[in-house]
Amino acid sequence: MSSIGLDLVNTLLVEPSTTQQKLISGYLQVSGIQLIEHAGTGAQALASMRSNVPDLVISAMYFDDMDGVRLLETMRHDPQLRDVPFILISSETSLKMLDPIRQGGVIAILTKPFSQQSMHRALLSTLDFLNPEKLDLDQGGFAEELKVLIVDDSVTARHHIRNTLNALGIEDITEAANGREAIGQITTNYFDFIVTDYNMPEMDGRELIEFIRTKSSQPTLPILMVTSESDMRRLAAVEQGGASAICDKPFEINMVRSLIKKLIK
Repeated sequence: MSSIGLDLVNTLLVEPSTTQQKLISGYLQVSGIQLIEHAGTGAQALASMRSNVPDLVISAMYFDDMDGVRLLETMRHDPQLRDVPFILISSETSLKMLDPIRQGGVIAILTKPFSQQSMHRALLSTLDFLNPEKLDLDQGGFAEELKVLIVDDSVTARHHIRNTLNALGIEDITEAANGREAIGQITTNYFDFIVTDYNMPEMDGRELIEFIRTKSSQPTLPILMVTSESDMRRLAAVEQGGASAICDKPFEINMVRSLIKKLIK
């Protein structure tokens, strides 16, 4: 499949303010985006997407009929739209509002006011998803031979992480909804590395890492934590407890590629 450039990325901008539409469109055009459709409400956006599936959706948080959380959730539950890259642009800072967006598998969250540089970086991250490059392992290894366990209580987050790993060429993937389920998998299967969330019911990421490092038959198993957790003290404790690397949600695919290569070494 041939790769596409920013000039061919079919973009839907969902923004109720005409002024903001013009401003954001200007940023997009400077970065090379030429194909831009507009929608002012969530209903208009969904109708437009179902008529012509875009390559990228860039959305505000609030509309007259719904918010960005509901828009993204609707997309992620629609087989036709569930894998469309999504960028949020908002002045919203509430963790309660932003966490579902992070869990929903987004390319980036741009906080107003944002710079041309941050917009361009988010668009380049979009290209990484649209033009996936397989993971190049050293010493003749093949990404498709890796066995990976994804641990996250969010079905949507697991789907997004799985898509990212698939884009890197990793195909042998097992899923668990929490640390307790993961222990069952680790006890009966061998994995090359684990991707886990922090906050999960029954057993969280910290407890899972502690079990792997002290009680499992695979104590040196590489563990990548991908999380929206913002408490630095908790994250520091997880790192000291044995996490091999920690990555924020949303994450850049190039960062995940680089971290996995280091973990596998």
